[in-house]
Amino acid sequence: MSAVTGTPLGVAVTRLATAEPETPALTCGGVTLSRRELDERANRLAWELRDHGVRVGDRVAIVLPNGVDFVVALLAVWKAGGTPVPISDRLPAAERKPVLDLARPRIVIAASGPGTLPPSAGAGQPESAPPGVVPQPWKILASGGSTGRPKLIATVEPGIAERAGLFGLAAQLPEGGAALVTAPLTHNGPFMSLTAALLFGKHVVLMERFDAAEALRLAERHRVDWMYAVPTMMHRIWRLPEADRAAADLSALRVLFHLGAPIAPWLKQAWIDWLGPERVWELYAGTEAQAVTRISGTEWLAHRGSVGRPLTGDIEVRDESGRPLGPGRVGQVWMRPDAGPTYTYIGATARSDGRWECLGDLGYIDADGYLYLTDRDTDMILVGGSNVYPAEVEGVLEEHPGVRSAAVIGLPDEDLGSVPHAIVQADAGVDETALLTHLRERLAAYKLPRTFEFVTEPLRDDAGKIRRTALRAARVPAEPCAAAGTT
Repeated sequence: MSAVTGTPLGVAVTRLATAEPETPALTCGGVTLSRRELDERANRLAWELRDHGVRVGDRVAIVLPNGVDFVVALLAVWKAGGTPVPISDRLPAAERKPVLDLARPRIVIAASGPGTLPPSAGAGQPESAPPGVVPQPWKILASGGSTGRPKLIATVEPGIAERAGLFGLAAQLPEGGAALVTAPLTHNGPFMSLTAALLFGKHVVLMERFDAAEALRLAERHRVDWMYAVPTMMHRIWRLPEADRAAADLSALRVLFHLGAPIAPWLKQAWIDWLGPERVWELYAGTEAQAVTRISGTEWLAHRGSVGRPLTGDIEVRDESGRPLGPGRVGQVWMRPDAGPTYTYIGATARSDGRWECLGDLGYIDADGYLYLTDRDTDMILVGGSNVYPAEVEGVLEEHPGVRSAAVIGLPDEDLGSVPHAIVQADAGVDETALLTHLRERLAAYKLPRTFEFVTEPLRDDAGKIRRTALRAARVPAEPCAAAGTT
């Protein structure tokens, strides 16, 4: 293994604690830890992990909800030299077991369970930091995809602050101040946001679970200057009473940084009008990070709907036979890194031609090199030969003031092959007639849902993801052969 130069992640955290020990480092669930307190707790657990045999290259599963314990466990794993594998504590045992079987961790940090290490372990251990070691790799995360099969994505990067902190530079993260992290740390976006914010010396305000009104309250109370969000969160905040939004003091907020899913243009425009284009930034990338795009609100106004131009890596759009397409033509988005692999899969195989890879996204590039996403190829609905992109229809549905969330899937149709079916979480009094009136003013007739289904629970998870494949499978059970173009 070649020598790695740079500051180990655990050492970087300790240096910040030594420089300003009483500066707030983390607030979550009404608890605030100073840099010193956070570092000492992580040190004690790190020594415990080392006593359990954790060394460089060993995987440690973290099965905890967002909270102080999660962050302490994460830092402790790095300090011990291990590789953290965050796994959602909300997964039922039947779904968690295959992920753990893939991860093959040396130990599991969890609140309870046979063979697990509780996050409170290490109470009798030293508060001094273990010897500085570089985790290799520094993170392994479960995929946010919708295939239903477990897949882990391991970065190839070693755990040094100079590399792990690059996300902060891409995310326009100011040093010092306060950052609001709103989503589950088992997802790459919030995980990277937390890591970069800690390395940049910020006071991290972490939400246990997202709530729109609480997010505004926390941003105001802690004078948050940087906030992570996904479009679902932006939609829920925007649907708060206008008086509540207007009363929130967001004068300290310099950057609203969103990613994780395509955003409806009307919603993006609303936030730009509210905060100003210079404060709204967007990033597009997979956890695999073969390529990354970024766009400011100012650029977006000139390239409405775009996710930006490549910041790292290369991107091209191809047809189904693999031929590159010209500007404005929709096809499969292919990416390649600037130099060498950025990740390895555990439990999956990349869709690759040897140099370029495709994650399944569809989109097009304009004449100025800006990328626009339409949907994922597995979710596109082919209606009588015409392509319907669920994300577009969902965005228009959620523009209706009475709609809280929506998902659109394709259902089999004898005549057209497939037709759109809308699943909607809406306020009382919103019915199919009202939604069709709203949709007809904004969409072509072939894109309109043929059927509607009203539900009471949110259709997106806390990270803003929709599992369209699972929604469709529940409505078309045991289908021997899926209709072309449907999920």
